[in-house]
Amino acid sequence: MIREIQLRVEPQFAYCEQVLKETVSRQCGIDQRTIIAVRTLKKSIDARQRTIFVNLTLRVFINEQPPTDEFTRIDYRPVDGRPAVTVVGAGPGGLFAALRLIELGLRPVVIERGKNVHERKVDIAAISRSHKVDPESNYSFGEGGAGAYSDGKLYTRSRKRGDTDRIMNIFCQHGASPSILSDAHPHIGTDRLPRVIENIRETIIRCGGEVHFRTLMTSFILEGRKVIGIEAVHDGIQEQFMGPVILATGHSARDVYRYMAQAGFEIEAKALAVGCRLEHPSQLIDSIQYHNRNGRGRYLPAAEYSFVTQVDGRGVYSFCMCPGGFVVPAASGPHQIVVNGMSPSGRNSRWSNSGMVVETRIEDVAKNEEEMRDPLVMMRFQEKLEQDCWQAGNMRQTAPAQRMSDFVNRKLSYDLPDSSYTPGLISSPLHFWMPQFVTDRLRQGFLNFGRSSHGFLTNDAVMIAVETRTSSPVRIVRDRDTLQHIGLEGLFPCGEGAGYAGGIVSSAIDGERCAESAARYLNID
Repeated sequence: MIREIQLRVEPQFAYCEQVLKETVSRQCGIDQRTIIAVRTLKKSIDARQRTIFVNLTLRVFINEQPPTDEFTRIDYRPVDGRPAVTVVGAGPGGLFAALRLIELGLRPVVIERGKNVHERKVDIAAISRSHKVDPESNYSFGEGGAGAYSDGKLYTRSRKRGDTDRIMNIFCQHGASPSILSDAHPHIGTDRLPRVIENIRETIIRCGGEVHFRTLMTSFILEGRKVIGIEAVHDGIQEQFMGPVILATGHSARDVYRYMAQAGFEIEAKALAVGCRLEHPSQLIDSIQYHNRNGRGRYLPAAEYSFVTQVDGRGVYSFCMCPGGFVVPAASGPHQIVVNGMSPSGRNSRWSNSGMVVETRIEDVAKNEEEMRDPLVMMRFQEKLEQDCWQAGNMRQTAPAQRMSDFVNRKLSYDLPDSSYTPGLISSPLHFWMPQFVTDRLRQGFLNFGRSSHGFLTNDAVMIAVETRTSSPVRIVRDRDTLQHIGLEGLFPCGEGAGYAGGIVSSAIDGERCAESAARYLNID
């Protein structure tokens, strides 16, 4: 017999199967000798009161063996000789589009401008040592996309878009821990995600698909207003890849946006959010969130937080929170500084960070009617802010930074705390050179957050500039039903780079939807 039950227990009772068996037996009146196994279906921490509880949904196997796998497997069959679909980009949108194409009996041909996920490590490490960014291999470009080396957080609010459990199961099938199926805020970890990505690639190739690295798309091949393939460059040699195109280039492919704008294809500017990375000592965040000056103790994970407020008609909020993590240099080209956050699977560093950003709309940026109509106006704003940050960082990847309370009080920080940001920090008056409509709202947001969470507003925290890649600055307009580009038949703009997703899971869901639309386009059921 299988029973599903819900428990509310203290942390020391939540993470050991034997203890859970004893608790289930005691609270539900089940003979412990008959409980063969207990599987956790859902798990969340309730830290609203001083006594911390863990809410659990459990599946209890009574006189019955559990299945070998804790997740559902998909049978990926060979697609050799089947119609090809070109997938531009090997981030989560592109990779999950490729897997879904295989399920549907189509052959994916994945084109990625960057290097494979293993070779990317060398170029990413070089950013901190040499302060130079390879424009084709960095935290944004390469196999796995921007998420591969920025944490692998899988939490999403986009459940209305598709089956998130299906995405989690596919990750588990390719090597992710089954814990992501139950955690309220699942996360794979920067140290483990690359191997998962490699396993996905191996599935694509084993089934007859193709994956081409260091291959940069330069243009679409058109037959009238129909996309029948792409032109691309590999090692200086022009190549063609034919078939309908799923365009999943990620939110930093500015050359793609420029090409589409210049060619007159339908794209539009999109609101985004900009600000900084805010880094606290993880012990401080643990003590605040768990109401205990000693921190999280033995059984609780590194604490997370989520803040949101409204200031002068714009949202101010935390973004991509990384408990026990690191701040990393995420620029995708020269003469720019961009920061992001990541955590290893253990979330055990001395620091916790999150993006602290301000909602930014087109009318906040555009200076006249012409700029209001410019589809690249928000991208140009991003670029200018990142270049200003690079100038403030002494034209290196040394990031401008300011203590949190000093920023609120408009004071220069004469020294800075230790930081996880390995290229180094330089004291800079962020309140002076960042856009005023951003800094004024951030300042008030910090005051609001400090009132609601005592100890959060502190000079032990440091603001690290600048966080700009929260989402795509452009939307590539597509039809609501067919997911094809408006005006270009056979082109399926996909994921975060096209303006239709906001993270790994939502991008993966959108990739699957675009694969299904491509199959319908080719009359494949």
